[in-house]
Amino acid sequence: MDQDFLDLFESDDEELFEVIYRRPNMIRPRINNIDKWSDDEFRRRFRLSKPVVLELLTHIECRLQHRTNRNNAIAPIEQLLITLRFFATGSFYIAVGDLTGIHKTTVGKIIERVCTSLIAIRERYIYLPRNDNEIRQTQQKFYEIARFPRIIGALDCTHVKIQSPGGDSAENFRCRKGYFSINVQAVCNASQIITDIVARWPGASHDSTVFNNSSLHMRLENNEFDHGIILGDGGYPLRQYLITPLADPQTEAERLFNEAQIRTRNVIERTFGVWKRRFPVLSVGMRCKLHLVQQTIVATAVLHNIAVLNNDIEFSEEGPIDEQDVVLGDVNPVERNDVNNEQVRRDLIDYFGTLL
Repeated sequence: MDQDFLDLFESDDEELFEVIYRRPNMIRPRINNIDKWSDDEFRRRFRLSKPVVLELLTHIECRLQHRTNRNNAIAPIEQLLITLRFFATGSFYIAVGDLTGIHKTTVGKIIERVCTSLIAIRERYIYLPRNDNEIRQTQQKFYEIARFPRIIGALDCTHVKIQSPGGDSAENFRCRKGYFSINVQAVCNASQIITDIVARWPGASHDSTVFNNSSLHMRLENNEFDHGIILGDGGYPLRQYLITPLADPQTEAERLFNEAQIRTRNVIERTFGVWKRRFPVLSVGMRCKLHLVQQTIVATAVLHNIAVLNNDIEFSEEGPIDEQDVVLGDVNPVERNDVNNEQVRRDLIDYFGTLL
């Protein structure tokens, strides 16, 4: 070995070289959350029951499985539970990682991976009626609420709070309540199952703008649902397929129509309450990039539907209704209702008049 190099180590000059300290590679102990918690404790921490989680895992496990077990690869069940814990708390990645023995950087990657896997199976759980039989069944369940005919869905928007995205367009995400948000449009059926969702519009967007630019609007225009109609609040324009309440009912028939419309449409507000109560990440405010915010919204909608279909009703109590919801006087000032649209609503009012 070169003598000059060896002399460096015998020198008293501490500035000649610097000792580099490398942190040892430490594998933290991981908790078996399936075995550790009782059924009730598990549901409180992860917002779904153990059987539902294990059933869900069978549908996405192949997408989460690593090719090898090198570097102590994180198992699919652990990845799913880490993501569910994030949805259940909306906490910082470091707090979620401390619970499971995972570094915060890895937590972020896992959450995105699981969200992508859940979105990949969304069409299995989020869909509007696909045939005549499903349309009739959906309409019958809505009819049983308040005898309102032909309904295939209740429509509304809700805001999901986010941190400021920054940049020149940040103010586009500030909603009318003053915070930054994504304006999420959803349709549900009478069983509180989300059948359509749009989660890409900034908070300043008007509800009617979101609807008019959605695939749902196009499908309704093309009469894909056999003259089925959806219900919306006063923030939407009246259409032959989108029925809104009267701003100022005068007759008994009009009042009965409004009452039935509001009672039937109220299912979407209850759905929002249940959805946000089960997954508080939708309420406390997300501190992640926009694309992951959008993925999280859709992924939790998939999980909500899975919970409802499996009768996992632990968090199905009605949450507080958002201030933005159901304002009869919030009539869209941009569009006016034409004669044909008014006639459809008038026919429905006459129908309720026969029920008096």
